[in-house]
Amino acid sequence: MVKQALLGNMGDADIRRLQVFRAVTDAGGISAAELELNISRSTISTHIKDLEIRLGVTLCQRGRSGFALTEEGHRIYEAATRLLGSLAEFKAEVSDIHDHLTGQLNLAFFDKIATNPKAHLGEVFKQFEQQAPEVELNIYIDFLNDIEQGVIDGKYQLGIIPEHRSSTSLVYSLLFDEQMYLYCGKEHSLFDRNDNEITQKDITASKYAGLGYHSPNMEVGRRLSLKRSVTVYDQEAIVHLLQSGQYVGFLPEHYAASFVEQGAIRAIGKDVFQYQCQFYAIHRKSPKPSRLVQTYLDCLDKAHKMNL
Repeated sequence: MVKQALLGNMGDADIRRLQVFRAVTDAGGISAAELELNISRSTISTHIKDLEIRLGVTLCQRGRSGFALTEEGHRIYEAATRLLGSLAEFKAEVSDIHDHLTGQLNLAFFDKIATNPKAHLGEVFKQFEQQAPEVELNIYIDFLNDIEQGVIDGKYQLGIIPEHRSSTSLVYSLLFDEQMYLYCGKEHSLFDRNDNEITQKDITASKYAGLGYHSPNMEVGRRLSLKRSVTVYDQEAIVHLLQSGQYVGFLPEHYAASFVEQGAIRAIGKDVFQYQCQFYAIHRKSPKPSRLVQTYLDCLDKAHKMNL
């Protein structure tokens, strides 16, 4: 159990220890966190050991066998994430009092959107830098479910994700979309056949690589009777499977373009086996966005409206 002393007398040193612990957990180990924290491994170990003494629990197993959180460590990590998120919000609220924006902004993006010509994040960062040059940005690339939960927990103040089952705890702002097609690799039996020769039955008989989390990919795959043979959690994995010549799978047209140009993959059944996926900015409903978060939201809105 957590000692009452921590709850009654939490100071700056405790906050720093929690920050180190969270960074080590996010990095997957002390060595991996060394560059991120810019302190030595021995200092990191001391911080974690001191935190364990302060809390009265063992937070993680570390050594030659690798890094792994204990059950208590998982609970403390989740609590620390919420606490540090609340502190970030507090600092943002304080910065609202001043004329200029300061503090940190933690952002999380879904992967593989940089090649989407409809995603104007470069323009967003340009506008935001002009309005808030003193703000420290922390940008993460994460999985859809982790981004959503991270925003709810306060780990991230804002996320950008593809459409998903909506949460009543979040606000969703439409930004852009992407076109999805079904692809096969050059070693696949359908690759060299003419489009008019490929039937829906031919396609649904192929082994299908689909995403393992709720998404339009999952819904469309079911609707089109594509039976998932391999479950993946990132679109790059789909590319590897396509290159084997054994599977078909959906990819964003913008992301697939370079592989198509190389002759490594091609789209099949484009009239039927296709869909559009919309992307949203998400933030918590409560508390209302700080001026810092709202400024970034306004930059997102302006950059994407001006490029419609």
